[in-house]
Amino acid sequence: MSIRDTSAQDRPVATAAQRHDPRRRWLLIGGAGVAALALVAWLVSGWSAGGRSFDGSRVRIAEVTRGDLVRDIAADGRVIAANSPVLYAISGGTVTLKVVAGDVVKKGQELAEIDSPELRSKLAQEESTLASLQAEASRAELDAQLARSAATKALNQAEIDRTAALRDLERQQRGFDGGAVSQIELAKAQDELKKADIGLAHSRQDATLQGRGAGLDTRNKALLADRQKAVVTELRRQVDALTLRAPFDGQVGQVQIAQRANVAANAPVLSVVDLTVFEVEIKVPESFARDLGIGMPAQITSGSGQAFAAQVSAVSPEVVNGEVTSRLRFTGKQPPGLRQNQRLSARIVLDTRRNVLMVERGPFVEQGGGNLAYVMDGSTAIRRPVRTGVSSLNAVEVLDGAQPGDRIVVSGSDLFGDAERVRISGE
Repeated sequence: MSIRDTSAQDRPVATAAQRHDPRRRWLLIGGAGVAALALVAWLVSGWSAGGRSFDGSRVRIAEVTRGDLVRDIAADGRVIAANSPVLYAISGGTVTLKVVAGDVVKKGQELAEIDSPELRSKLAQEESTLASLQAEASRAELDAQLARSAATKALNQAEIDRTAALRDLERQQRGFDGGAVSQIELAKAQDELKKADIGLAHSRQDATLQGRGAGLDTRNKALLADRQKAVVTELRRQVDALTLRAPFDGQVGQVQIAQRANVAANAPVLSVVDLTVFEVEIKVPESFARDLGIGMPAQITSGSGQAFAAQVSAVSPEVVNGEVTSRLRFTGKQPPGLRQNQRLSARIVLDTRRNVLMVERGPFVEQGGGNLAYVMDGSTAIRRPVRTGVSSLNAVEVLDGAQPGDRIVVSGSDLFGDAERVRISGE
């Protein structure tokens, strides 16, 4: 019987010299060097592809295409009546309302009446003054006729006196020629004729002056009467305006006073809305306002989605809070059942550029001033100079620096800083 020993359980143990074998150490060093070189190579390849790397979900990339660029403005507007005047009190007094808000009225219908005793009393006084001035004008005209008649009578008498003096001179001349009349009597007859001529000349001048004087006095009185007549006409207009009437067929809008209330002069009473003509008021950003012009075509969409043709009818000359107020007027049929302040969507077509390079509009236009953009080359975004043109709400024209099919980082490029090349992961 043999006894088993421990040889099967023994294993050789390396000595200290064997544990410090230099070949094994060099192998370990070589392996570490290879790993380091691989890491450096990976870093260099990443740096060559882009100085920095960003996740593709943080940016928006759009492709450059060729097509028609429509420049338009989309905005929400509110319906306003193109003709909605406010009626004011011509004078202070007590108001009697004959309609309420929402009543449908016809042109010329009485809406309210203002009781103004002061204005009616003033009208009566001015009418009395007018009657007095008209009487004075009539008296002046009668006096002018009398003055002209007296001047004519004096002229006729002077003509008769001259005729008599001429006949007497002829008689004295015949008697002097026959020796029956002395030289003195003939000279006296000649003097009488000269006296009659002078009297006739003065009578003619007096008649002319009398006529002109009488005419001036009559005209002055007539002008005073006409002036007073204008005053009375204006007061009558004001008294008639105490009754507020509908200027057109429409609907009573807002009533701003209570029944039998005392209203001051020039205070608003009520408004009337023309239900046949409506406009849409919109607010346009200041950047687009310079391109707006009266008469530009527009499109208004009703609540049901139906589109109606319109055009720009007015553009405000001032900017308020970075916006410009504009009005759109329907050029054809307008949506039925419109109401004041109802909200509608509007679109204004500014311009259409045919067959141009364009890309989706994004913040890159403002960030690069329209001169720089990041263009994709594979998974790398390269900073490249570009030149942009006009822009619409969703696209911008590319004039230079890109070709159809190029992809541009339109949003999120602000994360890149000033890097020339950026790697986009996920691309």
